Amino acid sequence: MKSQLSTNLGLPLIDLADAPPRPGAHRHAIVDQVEGYYLGQPDTLLLEDGRTILVAYPNGHGGPDTILKRSTDAGLSWSDRLPVPASFVGAHNAPTIHRLIDSDGKRRIFLNTSFPAMRSSLSEDDGKTWTDLELMWRKNKWRRGFKGHAPMKSVIPIDCGGYLGMYHDHFEDDAGQQVVIPFTTVTTDGGLTWSDPIRAGVHTSQPGAQPCEPCLLRNPADGRIVALLRENSGDHQSLMMYSDDDGQSWSEMTEVQPPLTGSRHIARFSPDGRIVVTMRDTATDSSTHGDFVGWVGTWDDLIHAKPGQYRLRLLRNHGRPGDTGYAGLEVLPDGSFVSTTYCVMAPTESPLVVSLRFDLDEIDQLATNLDG
Repeated sequence: MKSQLSTNLGLPLIDLADAPPRPGAHRHAIVDQVEGYYLGQPDTLLLEDGRTILVAYPNGHGGPDTILKRSTDAGLSWSDRLPVPASFVGAHNAPTIHRLIDSDGKRRIFLNTSFPAMRSSLSEDDGKTWTDLELMWRKNKWRRGFKGHAPMKSVIPIDCGGYLGMYHDHFEDDAGQQVVIPFTTVTTDGGLTWSDPIRAGVHTSQPGAQPCEPCLLRNPADGRIVALLRENSGDHQSLMMYSDDDGQSWSEMTEVQPPLTGSRHIARFSPDGRIVVTMRDTATDSSTHGDFVGWVGTWDDLIHAKPGQYRLRLLRNHGRPGDTGYAGLEVLPDGSFVSTTYCVMAPTESPLVVSLRFDLDEIDQLATNLDG
């Protein structure tokens, strides 16, 4: 069967939204759906067994509550809503979820929310029980909290044995104009305490740009960290910067190519060394504008701002352009990807949380069957 494909933004566009999976494979699994009710903005964590996935998402658009579910079959099916502390109910922004390991080998899961202040919950039993959501402790200050508009979507290991987190916050300048700034913070004790936030990167060549929702990806070959950032003013392409010193300093931000322009990038290496990035499509003149899309390319493509290899339409969004794209992205032991996002799957429905599965062998095969 030939895929219904076209070129888009200079790359082959491979449309998985309506394509059936290969025989014996699976494409979609509904994580949670409530008729007439908005569910959205999930994040996921794949545990070390390679098949258990935790998902955290808000009860509404960004909140007010945090909901948890579990899959024990790599996203093919999902549990009922899990018990959570009473503090998970109430006003806070969409959660993110990460695995952190301290210097003694203690494993914790770190769940982070924000707005008006960063709060966190920890689990030491793979998500069975959780501490209350509390203001995050600052390292060496013995005081809590720092302001953040959105929680840390990216938390990655660095050479000091700790983890680097990046997030953004909103401010007003002296003229009353909106200013959006990325910040980094570091934990060296498995998420118990965090360093004072440090502003990350500048964008003098993009005046008025509003860089937010950063995604971090570290190259295992040389340790360079790339940050992909949504550009919230709508006047620029998405932005990119890099660090060669574990996030202590950053290059100036530059615009990415149109195929990588989107919101809430999530990037992972595939087993063959290629990179998959998922996002909400915000590129100008894109035929998939507002849909949940992906990009496939190499590290060289990414760091040198080359177009890449493919664009993917992962889900067709039947809601307003903003109702999709916040997602988790996990790489399974067999090399396939499980992406969990929210989307309006049919014109009469409300946003729901859904998982989908794909792999690059399938993408490569579909690319050989492009029409025209």
